[in-house]
Amino acid sequence: MKLETHKDLFKHRDYALSFPGAFEDFPHGHSVIKVGTKIFAFLGQNDEGRPNIAVKLPVTCHHVLSRKIGEPTGYGLGKYGWVTILVDKKDAERERIIRDGIAESYRSIAPKKLIAELDGAVPSRRKGPK
Repeated sequence: MKLETHKDLFKHRDYALSFPGAFEDFPHGHSVIKVGTKIFAFLGQNDEGRPNIAVKLPVTCHHVLSRKIGEPTGYGLGKYGWVTILVDKKDAERERIIRDGIAESYRSIAPKKLIAELDGAVPSRRKGPK
């Protein structure tokens, strides 16, 4: 069963899907964004129904947690740098951290070939007009 994605997550989902090789999947009915077989973003909601996104932040995890913008992701993922951020609070810093977090999470798990494509070192394989 596919769960409905909360409207506050649409722009974050679209941004995550803009990365090379990224696609949406629905394991156990929940929306995740993957590259290859690896998840780089979980889109969901907490027990109160508030929308959130979880991303892997191997570099900025402690900074985000110290700013009180996110909390360690449950199920033991927090100890591996995963941070969950509520997205229904709107402020410029939170929006920047979410956007940067999606990029950091992608870069932490994507194959080097796709990161090079993202950085413009490899021409895109996307079909376009000739």
